[in-house]
Amino acid sequence: MYMYYSYQLNLLKYSTQNLITTTMMVSGLYTSAVLTLVLLIAACRWVLPVENARILAVQTVGAKSHWNFMRGVLRSLVDAGHNVTVFTPFPDGDRENYTEVDMSKEFPVKTNLNLKQAMEIYGRPVTYFYMLTASDSKYCDTVYKNRQFDQLVHDGNGGNSERKFDLIIMETRNLDCTSYLANALNLPIIFTMPSPMKTFTERSLTGHVSNPATVSHVMALQAVPKTFVQRFTNAALLAYSTLRTTYDVWIMKMTNPRRYQSSTKVNPSIIFLNTYHITEASRPVVPNVIEIGGIHLKPKNKLPDDILEFIEGAPHGVIYFTFGSTVKLTTLPAHIEKIFKQVFSNVSQRVLWKYESEMKDKPENVMIKKWFPQRDILLHPKVKLFISHGGLSGVYEAIDGGVPVLGFPLFYDQSRNIDNLVNSRMAIALDLMSVTEETLLNAISKIIDSQNYSINAKIASERFKDRPITPQQSVVYWTEYVIRHKGAPHLKYQGLNLTWYQYFLLDVIFVILIFILLVLFITYKVLKRIYKYALKNKQSQKLKTK
Repeated sequence: MYMYYSYQLNLLKYSTQNLITTTMMVSGLYTSAVLTLVLLIAACRWVLPVENARILAVQTVGAKSHWNFMRGVLRSLVDAGHNVTVFTPFPDGDRENYTEVDMSKEFPVKTNLNLKQAMEIYGRPVTYFYMLTASDSKYCDTVYKNRQFDQLVHDGNGGNSERKFDLIIMETRNLDCTSYLANALNLPIIFTMPSPMKTFTERSLTGHVSNPATVSHVMALQAVPKTFVQRFTNAALLAYSTLRTTYDVWIMKMTNPRRYQSSTKVNPSIIFLNTYHITEASRPVVPNVIEIGGIHLKPKNKLPDDILEFIEGAPHGVIYFTFGSTVKLTTLPAHIEKIFKQVFSNVSQRVLWKYESEMKDKPENVMIKKWFPQRDILLHPKVKLFISHGGLSGVYEAIDGGVPVLGFPLFYDQSRNIDNLVNSRMAIALDLMSVTEETLLNAISKIIDSQNYSINAKIASERFKDRPITPQQSVVYWTEYVIRHKGAPHLKYQGLNLTWYQYFLLDVIFVILIFILLVLFITYKVLKRIYKYALKNKQSQKLKTK
């Protein structure tokens, strides 16, 4: 990006010198050259990078995976020299140009959940969308009840005095609690979305509706709908989730309205989306949706000595097993945990198993810890397999490291994420609740013994890394672009200005149908008259004949 700016400045400098020389030769007036130079310098502000922007960020979901995505975005901006103030339930500590407001004591945090309960709540679309609006209201209420946040909203953005912030970055929710803040501070807003595009909110956020015949719902079981049943199910899921959430928000506004619901809607200038089209199924997107999948990836660090020794001492390589930070693997049903133990004791690889307490009957080839440096483990060449639930953070770490995956999707977007890896032929998917020793051992052996999965994982890694600019550079460029262009309203899709019936051309279809019916009616009347006239004429002829 800086090479681009350097090129622009050198080109501008060259053009300026030529223009000054020409002006002085023609007019002989030094003042003309000075005036030209001033005008060109004024124009420079559109190509120069934004410096020391003041950015307000708000984390609205108490899930560590969501925060990892937001943190990657903010880290990129801080590293570029911008000042960030963030309200977060996951404080990392202040540093230069980075200030946190700790909301951990008051925020409902989703970590170490019971696995079975999490699957029942978040793994079933009917259950999930039934509780989504109420869940969103808890998060939004917590944010707006924070004393410092409330003071910020009431004080505004400085009024006629010096502005406090230039931009807002906030994770979007189905329940709109972002517009109130954007209106109060009179600032453009950027949304972060740590999942694939939420198809049930896509219309309200971007003005576009993805075709359910080709684009899978975020909670679909497959990455791409291929059969009639999948297309039908996908369309039904999109219709249900959209209508259910819209209805619930309307009911809340009628019966128990929040103050942030009274605000005029502010659409995002851009949306930073945690996907990348090389590792996802191809789909159309509007211009202000910016894919930055992998933004959370950090440079490789040295592994702790005990873990490094365990990996290096494995003659046949290592298997890494975790279901992320949201659920506790200690809550695995006892019979399923027993299956994993039995299978791991029969494989030739060593196993790193994220497990939150002491383990009874732990196999000798297994190391357990409450936390593992996942990113650095997956970059080690001796890691042969990653057993994962399919969270996007882990998916991109596996792709970046070129590690094959055995997936056990649990809820939300994870089935879709794993199926993308299956389509890339670098993964196998199994159902956790129906797994057996035989199916688990066969899947592990198939992935490790066959070179194809490892080769395909390396191919996916090469594609993933082959980008014109890094996710970090993309974040910086587009954030500065929004600031430079005063919210960049020209990036927003025209569909945002249309009602639902205009967007789906129902008004046009209605007029066409009316026209067709009118033509048919007129045709019917004309033919009826002709028929009557012909019949009357025929009867007259008969009477004359008689």
